[in-house]
Amino acid sequence: MFLQLAHTKLKVYKLSQELALECYKTTKKFPSDEKFAMVSQIRRAALSVHLNIAEGCSRKSDKERVRYYEIARGSVIEIDAAIGIAFKIGYVEIGEIETLGESIVKNFKLLSGLIKSESTHN
Repeated sequence: MFLQLAHTKLKVYKLSQELALECYKTTKKFPSDEKFAMVSQIRRAALSVHLNIAEGCSRKSDKERVRYYEIARGSVIEIDAAIGIAFKIGYVEIGEIETLGESIVKNFKLLSGLIKSESTHN
């Protein structure tokens, strides 16, 4: 926020922030008894995406950057899986999570491209 480093200008970084905000917005609607279970898990995973992109950008070697981007992508997959369960349980309707779904797909694709791009530098 205060450090205007290179990662803050990346499209994937900006989209990961949108993903985190959508996750927080969506999980606000979950039952209160999920506060320390599914809500916490989804929110932690969403922050993990955003923070691992930031930290990955600060790494000097391609191999290290790729590892952080892979962790971020794994967290995107985790969010998708958890939202799938939340939908099946009935915590959310499909219409309520369309924007979140689009954000999940965009983040996954951008991170996959970033991983592939960084991996070819080796």
